[in-house]
Amino acid sequence: MKRTLLRSFALATALTLTAFGTALAGPPWIAIEYPANPFDRTSRDAFLTVRTYHHGDLMAKTVTGTAEGVVNGKRQSMALDIRPGSQAGMYVVRWQRPAGGRWVLVINSGMQGVTDATAVVDISPSGGVASVTVPTRAIGNGWISPRPVAAAEINGLLQGRALASAGTQYNANR
Repeated sequence: MKRTLLRSFALATALTLTAFGTALAGPPWIAIEYPANPFDRTSRDAFLTVRTYHHGDLMAKTVTGTAEGVVNGKRQSMALDIRPGSQAGMYVVRWQRPAGGRWVLVINSGMQGVTDATAVVDISPSGGVASVTVPTRAIGNGWISPRPVAAAEINGLLQGRALASAGTQYNANR
């Protein structure tokens, strides 16, 4: 009984401290810069750059991503070449759109194997960035936080449908 009570108390304390830490420090964020800066030697000739934040501060994280596409009716997926840039929290994505198909880049940031933010980059038919969305959810106290992106949402984008729920979006066609 005592052990169960102690475990329950420890779990409650851990959850409280986690929520309190997010409220004080703020949530993570991911941002896309397109086109990449040609004057920075690390991003010269790159497709785009990624910046990762914790609250408002640039912070180095693990960044991974895939290009998801449909070519001639067949689904394709390829890992993106993502490398650290010239600043902590900046990453360079080298990618060239294949000759055909519809493409979406899914770029994740996080730490210790856990994704904390995802940017979804919709690629135009000409190979440029059509829009960038960071799907979000409200977490209280006026904060928004990135939320996971479901495979069905990516499939929907590849079929020409908008991302399922609200997020912060930049649309190059505005």
